[in-house]
Amino acid sequence: MSGFVEKPEPIEVPGLVHLHTGKVRDLYRNEAGDLVMVASDRISAYDWVLPTEIPDKGRVLTQLSLWWFDQLRDLAPNHVIGTELPEGAPADWAGRTLVCKSLKMVPVECVARGYLTGSGLLEYQESRTVCGLALPEGLVDGSELPGPIFTPAAKAEVGEHDENVSYEEVARQVGAETAAQLRQATLAVYSRARDIARDRGIILADTKFEFGFEGDTLVLADEVLTPDSSRFWPADQWQPGRAQPSYDKQFVRDWLTSPESGWDRKSEQPPPPLPERVVEATRAKYVEAYEHLTGTSWA
Repeated sequence: MSGFVEKPEPIEVPGLVHLHTGKVRDLYRNEAGDLVMVASDRISAYDWVLPTEIPDKGRVLTQLSLWWFDQLRDLAPNHVIGTELPEGAPADWAGRTLVCKSLKMVPVECVARGYLTGSGLLEYQESRTVCGLALPEGLVDGSELPGPIFTPAAKAEVGEHDENVSYEEVARQVGAETAAQLRQATLAVYSRARDIARDRGIILADTKFEFGFEGDTLVLADEVLTPDSSRFWPADQWQPGRAQPSYDKQFVRDWLTSPESGWDRKSEQPPPPLPERVVEATRAKYVEAYEHLTGTSWA
């Protein structure tokens, strides 16, 4: 059993109806029927949403997503309508709020991998496949794949693992035509982003996208290409055969599994609050990723 250590009460704003509280985002609907998505500073690890927040994290995720949406506009339309704060919204929502189209969402996590690590590595070690796709012998943690692959996952509830599924299973769930569209769009967007990141000294090892339909048009939704949804590695430190340094919440994971935290990941007890130094180091990694990718200073 896992999930929120303590689920936050949604903020009430006149004219907005609260729809959902996720690991990071709170979702509302406005009077026009559009979605209002607010990225909090919450952070999750090991299927728990932790009791300690990371300052500026929600703004970094939102501003980085907006930057990426702009880079990808010619490849994939996106769901963003604007960034204006709804009337009566708290001032703290500034910079972390997106007004978005309400789409018919596709219930598939669209994962693209260019490098072998994570759950893909575990499957490869057992069967030399990832999501049923055969891969060559001799790959290790951090190996670059012969080409990017589409490795979808079934979306899970908060506190549950997304489960890797085969392409054939996706086609059964959403239809062959939609599955083909998802695969094509996922690999096209990943390939563009991989090249942009590489030019900035960063390896985009893998990432996940969410898509929805506006009529017959497939639209890129949710967040995109942030440290929460992607593995970014410093290119100058890449060394296959080990876990790679990364721009993400690895400081949090490492501390939680250290003796210092006193937390047993296998127990049903919620994790403890993070120490200030872990919070500061994690915030710095998110900001560093933003600055390297966009070429602009966060401050």
